Amino acid sequence: MTELFTNFFDELFMHKIISLVALCTVTDTVFGFMRAVKQRKFNSCFGINGAIRKISMLLSLVFLVLFDSAVHIDLISFIPKDLLKFTSITKIGTTEFFGFLYISYEIVSILKNMSLCGLPTNKIEKWVRDFLSKYTSELPRT
Repeated sequence: MTELFTNFFDELFMHKIISLVALCTVTDTVFGFMRAVKQRKFNSCFGINGAIRKISMLLSLVFLVLFDSAVHIDLISFIPKDLLKFTSITKIGTTEFFGFLYISYEIVSILKNMSLCGLPTNKIEKWVRDFLSKYTSELPRT
């Protein structure tokens, strides 16, 4: 039983997607804090709503690691080929699939917070917007 928990935590802490989601959530929280200081009020990234959203994302990934270890699903066919050429991933379970979605969501939120803090984000924002617009129609036009 102890070996099962040890293997699970080893896999969890070495999971690159979970590390990237955690990095994105921390970065978004930092820029959300800077925005809250500038605007002198809490916002969707730095406040109770943002904390609940970020913790929920990370906890769902923990449960998805458990799910992936029990049910072996490969969702690589749902990921566009252009996106896969940036990675060396050959199999995508539910953890990686939802991790990519969370990372995309957090990147858009980071750029929004950077822009609202007054930081110059034009070139980065254009590249991310062009990249994400290939795969989703839910990005705002302005």
